[in-house]
Amino acid sequence: MVTTRFDIDNENQWCPGCGNFSILEAMKKAFISLEFKPEDLLVISGIGQAGKTPYFMECNMFNGLHGRALAIAAGAKTANHNLNIIVNSGDGDCYSEGANHFLAAIRRNLDITLLVHNNRIYGLTKGQTSPTSSFGMKTKMQKSGNVSSSFNPIATALVSGAGFIARGFSDDIDQLVYLIEKAVKYKGFSMIDICQPCVSFNKFNTRSWYKKRIFRLDENYDDKGLKHDPHDYYRALKLAHMGEDKIPTGIIYLKPGIAFHERIEVLKEKPLCEYDFAEAQINRIINNL
Repeated sequence: MVTTRFDIDNENQWCPGCGNFSILEAMKKAFISLEFKPEDLLVISGIGQAGKTPYFMECNMFNGLHGRALAIAAGAKTANHNLNIIVNSGDGDCYSEGANHFLAAIRRNLDITLLVHNNRIYGLTKGQTSPTSSFGMKTKMQKSGNVSSSFNPIATALVSGAGFIARGFSDDIDQLVYLIEKAVKYKGFSMIDICQPCVSFNKFNTRSWYKKRIFRLDENYDDKGLKHDPHDYYRALKLAHMGEDKIPTGIIYLKPGIAFHERIEVLKEKPLCEYDFAEAQINRIINNL
């Protein structure tokens, strides 16, 4: 693990070899490159192994309920849009319990960065299938195989209007650092779905499985050998639906947008937290209910 100003001496109980360690390292390296200090960051998470990430960083942090990290982030960013907010979530936490908040954050274009540790399994609760588990995947809980179709977060974010959509791989730290830096600098909702092998409970989507399928868009172009243009919506849609034989990593789609706090007149002047508390006005509203 790289030694940075974000290190903190908290006991870490992630499994040896877990991809979360690489994601944590990439986050710290990106924040150093962005010249952030611990006080510049608010890292928010829900429940799950990915949800433990803020405990292992020196920063402002909030650990919320299962699936509710983006709801907390929405409130924090609305209160003070000068905060740099990073949300750490897992595929179960974000795409199952938090699925509606995921869609709401996209539609609002909250100026936050979402990092999804996508290991295609429920790791904290010992190995049930998650929304991104493959159809037919067998686990100790789903002995006859997963009966649900796999959720496609890239395609869902794309058709829902997200302006910054990327995919990373926990073993490719250099690319992940680059993607995090770009995502944080983007004005609006940015998400990185991170392929992250679970060494304990997912025996199918292993490191070797990913390494046979993953290719970098910035190195290998796209599936047809054509140069990738992240501003091309329809090509991004094709990349999102490539299936599991080829898995592109990099910035899938990029377009400018109007961030949520810029859509509200009262927030254009200054953050909500800098306004005086209008107690008398609030009391009148409450009394007239």
